[in-house]
Amino acid sequence: MRLFEGTPFDRPPECERCGRLESECQCPPPEPIRLAPEKQTAVIAIESRKNGKRVTVVRGLRAEGNDLPGLLAKLKLQCGAGGTLKDSEIEIQGEQLDRVRQVLTKIGYRVKG
Repeated sequence: MRLFEGTPFDRPPECERCGRLESECQCPPPEPIRLAPEKQTAVIAIESRKNGKRVTVVRGLRAEGNDLPGLLAKLKLQCGAGGTLKDSEIEIQGEQLDRVRQVLTKIGYRVKG
């Protein structure tokens, strides 16, 4: 007799949609839930880094409901500058406040700063 015989832990996991074993399931992965840009407020600011370098920082957008890497790519392309994603904050090199504000407003985000 096995330890979990006859309990739900004894059976292999099954797909909730098709009922097959998870290893045999062909169902596509569920679509991620995205928040509407109109319902979010992005806070942008310019900050100084070491050696006097200035960066434009976008805060206030949650990572769970947004495609932050995609948004970072759009901002970098529009600004013609480098950037990075740190702790759900987007950083664009240089003083790009006006361009970032313009791009975010065009997408539909509310913007502060």
